[in-house]
Amino acid sequence: MSLDNLFQEVRTVEASNNAACYFPLMSGRYEVKPGMMPFGCCLGNTQVDGQVFQIDDNFSQYRQAKLLARQERLSKYYQTCNYSQAVASAMARLIINRLTQEHPKHFYYQKSIYNTLKFHSQLTKETLYLDAQFQLQQVEGSQVVPAYASTLDALAAQVQEDLTIICRSADGRNWLSGVHLCYPNHWSAEEKIGQDFATIHAPVAGMEKINRRGLAIANTMITHKPMVRFAWGLSNDTRLNHHPEPPPGVSVSQWRGRNFDLQHPRLYLRIERQVIWGIPEYEAALFTIRTYFRDCGVVKKDSLLRSKLYTAIESMSLESLVYKGLAESKASILKWLNEV
Repeated sequence: MSLDNLFQEVRTVEASNNAACYFPLMSGRYEVKPGMMPFGCCLGNTQVDGQVFQIDDNFSQYRQAKLLARQERLSKYYQTCNYSQAVASAMARLIINRLTQEHPKHFYYQKSIYNTLKFHSQLTKETLYLDAQFQLQQVEGSQVVPAYASTLDALAAQVQEDLTIICRSADGRNWLSGVHLCYPNHWSAEEKIGQDFATIHAPVAGMEKINRRGLAIANTMITHKPMVRFAWGLSNDTRLNHHPEPPPGVSVSQWRGRNFDLQHPRLYLRIERQVIWGIPEYEAALFTIRTYFRDCGVVKKDSLLRSKLYTAIESMSLESLVYKGLAESKASILKWLNEV
């Protein structure tokens, strides 16, 4: 595996032809809050805002990033814990139904007389054969290494989103039951799997009040109608994979990539569109994470957007700056944003 491939970057929203465009900073403040909105509400991208899975002309770049991550070490990016067959089937059914409804040109499925399922992706040319419980039986047209370990693993490789599943037990306890995270933003699937909502988010600066309501938020994710929310940060590159553990042969400082250089400025908004789709009859919820990059060099040419970005960074607490890796570069970034 080439180290250059591991550092592969993807195109920004501005350099794409049909990528959805979001700017979740219009309050002009950095805020840590649930921020959940009804799924499908209009956010300026017409019918795309009503899609769980958004597909654009960057698909091949996102797909390649997933395949490289899997090839490095699958267990680093894909984990399950107490992930029952009933929940696994429900999640597979949900994902397949959404893909075929939202993108009929790219995906189709058919049932056989034996109640097995054939699911085909025109994007990857792969065909998945599933049994009546949606368990993966066979894959046609795939050269993927390692071979797909499960239906969830195979379906995750067909989309530009990362996938996580939260479950709840009869006594109210919740836990991260499944995670396919090939585009991690400085967090680890291996570290978080099996943890509850509050424990997962404990390291996040400013999450204290929200974490005290962790049980209630997890319950909302499972029982309420589908929702969407956004998170954002800043990056000096457009690499999707920022796992906290660098690949073999790569130094931590080289891999982390959070050094802003005022003489050669590269700065991007890393925006996550997160969709929460509860399946209360299975005491579970699907949580998708779609990562977008916006070029701050372009953003700052718009006086309103530049102002909102500037004040949002300026409003960050020291704890948030440290958590986001911006403590040392805040002053330089703000100076650069003021240079029109």
